[in-house]
Amino acid sequence: MAALTLGLAAVLMTTPDTFARRAQDWRNGPVVYQVFVDRFAPAADLQAKRALYPAPRKLMTWDQTPKAGRLDPALGSYTHELEFWGGDLQSLRGRLDYVEGIGADVVYLNPIFKALTNHKYDTQDYFAVADNYGTRDDLRSLQDALHGRGMRLMLDGVFNHMGRTAPRFLEAQGDPKSRYRSWFVFDPRYKSGYRGWAGVANLPALNLDDPGVRDFLWRKDDSVVQTYLREGLDGWRLDVAFDLGPEVLAEITAAAHKAKPDSVVVGEISGYPSDWAPAVDGVFNFFPLSLGRDMLAGRVAGGRIGTMLDQMVEDAGIETVLKSWLLLDNHDTPRLVDQVPDPADRKLCFLLQVTLPGAPVVYYGTELGMAGDGDPANRAPMRWDLVTDSNETLAWVRSLLTIRKAHPALRYGDFKALATDRLLAYVRTTEKLRETVLVVVNPTETAVTETFATRVGRIMSWGELDDLLSDAKTRSINGLMRVTVPPKTARLFVPITDLGGEFKPYERIP
Repeated sequence: MAALTLGLAAVLMTTPDTFARRAQDWRNGPVVYQVFVDRFAPAADLQAKRALYPAPRKLMTWDQTPKAGRLDPALGSYTHELEFWGGDLQSLRGRLDYVEGIGADVVYLNPIFKALTNHKYDTQDYFAVADNYGTRDDLRSLQDALHGRGMRLMLDGVFNHMGRTAPRFLEAQGDPKSRYRSWFVFDPRYKSGYRGWAGVANLPALNLDDPGVRDFLWRKDDSVVQTYLREGLDGWRLDVAFDLGPEVLAEITAAAHKAKPDSVVVGEISGYPSDWAPAVDGVFNFFPLSLGRDMLAGRVAGGRIGTMLDQMVEDAGIETVLKSWLLLDNHDTPRLVDQVPDPADRKLCFLLQVTLPGAPVVYYGTELGMAGDGDPANRAPMRWDLVTDSNETLAWVRSLLTIRKAHPALRYGDFKALATDRLLAYVRTTEKLRETVLVVVNPTETAVTETFATRVGRIMSWGELDDLLSDAKTRSINGLMRVTVPPKTARLFVPITDLGGEFKPYERIP
């Protein structure tokens, strides 16, 4: 009896109201475009900005590629961390037509606050935009421009540590009686005399148990987290969120929702995506696309991948999964081209990213096929010369994101894997049969034919389905589909609801 009750509860959890609520919540399944501001678009007049890059900083030319440098012991930074390419907030704002044209809903910026390095994870002042990026007014202008397009803006919240050149840290280091002394952990046992994140001297760790730190960063109405949200920011990506821990994350998320109820907090937590809600709204979900790469490499069969994806959704909960970020690459990893050399496999990686539940994150330039095997090459200047009609990668990404935008189930629908062997198959559904999308992927080098259940009871027997990617069709017969998929190819089947004659299949079916 208990099992029957639990089963009934599971059925009743997803209702038409559930999907209406999900559809109204922008945090479910948006397409996120990640921008490293310094490398995205060159400022209109770089010559006029040269004074903003005093030594030891160096302003490079847009056609130069970042190369690994040496550690400067005096600064605690690598020399390549002090090389800049001159992008700023105004130049980014000038390229929003391109970003919107790809299909992005959200722009997420790597850190933009005042800092010594180009990556800016060594914050000096959380309330000042880096002068080589612009001003707070420039940030507001970008924010307003995005909102005017129906898009959102998220910033990188680096709240685990500050920079060694931050005035608060310098005061605390130089004066044991400073009010900021307790913000950090000074101890001669540490190599630098203080605790640094991962032992990095340039990143002194904040003492997150200190009430002053919590008040300044997130607890007070005029804190960093709340101030930017009250000024119109839409959400925070939290750096090294795993190190912050669930208690701190829960406080930050509550503070963010207090300041702006529909804001989103996504934690940089890249392990298995369960067990972190509701401390954060979503996490970094590298898991499903890592599975996808293993499948494409022949290490795991498609059916086994489906089982693990079903388990992931069950373990983490669909609401958390929908708000979590689906990443193929980012500024901390090799570019997709370097991870997946085969173009056919890369196309399937993009397809998985767009059709699995979650928020696909496009790292600037990956949609163009930019290469970069790790830091700093993966942070090269945007290759605007690759933005052409002949760029097949760009055309593929745009087409997939167009399909995603046209099919609500891909944005916020439920997920169920289908029982297969070599193929990977899953279905995305809402309360409306017409919005069903059934995904079938063949990761192998040969054509594969398999029979499997649709797991969608409203698809009629002998009902036809169209492939959104080709002119292929298939039928569901008594709840079963027999599908042949060419090698390294996918099908996106949707029910055919209008046959053009008197008979209207599904006429009385929502």
